[in-house]
Amino acid sequence: MKLNDLRDKDGATHSKKRLGRGIGSGSGKTAGRGVKGQKARSGVAVNGFEGGQMPLYRRLPKRGFNNIFAKSFTVVSLARIQAALDAKKLDAKTVVTAEALVAAGVIRRVKDGVRILSDGDIKAKLAFDVAGASKAAIEKIEKAGGSVKLPEQAAAE
Repeated sequence: MKLNDLRDKDGATHSKKRLGRGIGSGSGKTAGRGVKGQKARSGVAVNGFEGGQMPLYRRLPKRGFNNIFAKSFTVVSLARIQAALDAKKLDAKTVVTAEALVAAGVIRRVKDGVRILSDGDIKAKLAFDVAGASKAAIEKIEKAGGSVKLPEQAAAE
């Protein structure tokens, strides 16, 4: 089989209706749009319009806000890091930074920094220099003999 032999199954596609081509076609004159009125015209989209009544989206109260200063971290689990170590993509002797994780293919992009979560276990003794880590993740890393350096600690020193 070749690419030029590929075809849809019979009946899988319908041919387009030719609208407004004379009264004998069965869909001439108004072309299936009924008679006059706003929706019979072209370029009309009345989504959310309720005939002058206050629309639902304006009757409901506003809630919450979008914090423009919120940081968006890339999250990485300890299991993913251990898998990268097992696959020899990460070196246990070097400091694990965001750039090292990108180079190893563990994450795609850094965003506002990398945050480590405690899913899974870590066996190797690693030194981390990341933007954030959960308390449980820090405990697991330190239990394995590693260390975690966070920005707040660097500012305090």
